[in-house]
Amino acid sequence: MNISVKEIAEKINAGIIGNEDKKICGVASFEDAVSNEITFASDIKFLKNLNDTKAGAVIIPRDYEILNPDSIPDSVSILLSENPKLHFFRMVSIFYTSEEPDKLISPMAHIGENFVPGSPVTISPGVTIGNNVVLGDGVYLMPGVYVGDNATIGDGTMIKPNVTIMERTVIGKRVIIHSGTVIGSDGFGFTPDHEKHEKIPHAGFVQIDDDVEIGACNTIDRGTFGRTMIEQGVKTDNLVHIAHNVSIGKNSLIVAQVGIAGSTKIGNNVILAGKAGISGHLKIGDNSIVGPGAGVASDVSSGEIVSGVPNMPHKLWLKVVSIIPRLPEIRKRLLSLEKRVKACEHSAGNDQEESSV
Repeated sequence: MNISVKEIAEKINAGIIGNEDKKICGVASFEDAVSNEITFASDIKFLKNLNDTKAGAVIIPRDYEILNPDSIPDSVSILLSENPKLHFFRMVSIFYTSEEPDKLISPMAHIGENFVPGSPVTISPGVTIGNNVVLGDGVYLMPGVYVGDNATIGDGTMIKPNVTIMERTVIGKRVIIHSGTVIGSDGFGFTPDHEKHEKIPHAGFVQIDDDVEIGACNTIDRGTFGRTMIEQGVKTDNLVHIAHNVSIGKNSLIVAQVGIAGSTKIGNNVILAGKAGISGHLKIGDNSIVGPGAGVASDVSSGEIVSGVPNMPHKLWLKVVSIIPRLPEIRKRLLSLEKRVKACEHSAGNDQEESSV
């Protein structure tokens, strides 16, 4: 594909400095881009080096002031954008469009009774669909997908290979679910019965709203009763576990290896960083951030940033972390001070005895 700088600017509503007729045929990183490729610069370390780029075009922030415009090579066209990173990756999707699958139902798929497909759908070889399943228009089920009885999947949703969707799961529109994920598995629920643990039946379901993306090898448990809820726009990374009756609010980001215990309520626009562990029956408020590796054992207020184990305000955690490597030295100093204090007390005691005599 060849597209002019002017056409790119029109697609992303950007201003142009330089040659608007220059042809671009690909995208690349700032360091690797060559004369017929486009890249972006939003961090200051790249913006300061615009004169060194070999790219044909660079998308930069509209409000960035180029201190020395004459230093920019004539071969580079600059596009002024409100959101360079977002607009660059829109260009990536234009240059690297995935092939449209054939809109057909493979004869090598197993389909149960009362199946209601949209028009059209793509069902690949090796897919298994239970009874009373409803698929919206444009749904794409890749090889090895299992869809249980009474599940519903909305328009434009893509389910990648070897995903398991258990019975009564409700999935919205334009959802992407990556390989190896299991949705609607039983939660980890047992009750003691003398010397053994008896399984608690899980009669609930999972609901995933529109425009959600679920990473590879996630496990999202059904509710014990009621639902486990993933609201609109949520994005999860790979290897995330979401337990029974958890709810995650709109547009929240759940990073790799996060574990959320049962019945916890995550607000809107929350970020749970990698390896954070969230205890059960908690509330994590809107717009809050939980730092990487944190162990959250208490509620987090809206807008709060917490880190550490157990969780504490992030600024306090930074102080704690800076102190930890010094603890051996601090211990030695405390022991030394303790000896000196005891020596002073002993000396003062002797002085009192002599004065009394």
